[in-house]
Amino acid sequence: MPQRRYLYHGRILNLAIEDEKFEIIEHKDAVCVVAEQGGKILFVRQYRPAVGSDTLEIPAGLIEDGEDPLEAARRELAEETQLTGDFSYLNSFYVSPGFCDEKLHVFRARDLRPASGTPDDDEDITVEWHDPREVLEGARAGRVQISASAMAGILFHLSAYAADQ
Repeated sequence: MPQRRYLYHGRILNLAIEDEKFEIIEHKDAVCVVAEQGGKILFVRQYRPAVGSDTLEIPAGLIEDGEDPLEAARRELAEETQLTGDFSYLNSFYVSPGFCDEKLHVFRARDLRPASGTPDDDEDITVEWHDPREVLEGARAGRVQISASAMAGILFHLSAYAADQ
């Protein structure tokens, strides 16, 4: 049985060494929301200290204790954008399984309407609607930094669009 020695216990992650050779991050699971309207996706732009840059992301956040992924997705969309909608589950995946156990649950939101949510104190977010193909091209050209959740959202959106044609 693997043995983990913990180096750090934090609010959202723990850092451990497994069998004295693997660095492991135990991380809370998260959600992201592909909010669609008129062929565009809703993005949030915010400064991320870890990468020292603004990033273009889709609404996302951690699943709180006692919350299921759908509840978290609804809460995050409302907190970050003041919107809600009709949600459907798309998929889930591990963000970086080589060293981290964080799983990201991806939801689609359509038929958007106003909602009330309280933004986190440490977030300074700008809400923007973009054509997903333009964001993907900007990322390829290095003009915009995107997150893994934004990439997943763009690909799910484009896949669904192609299937609808």
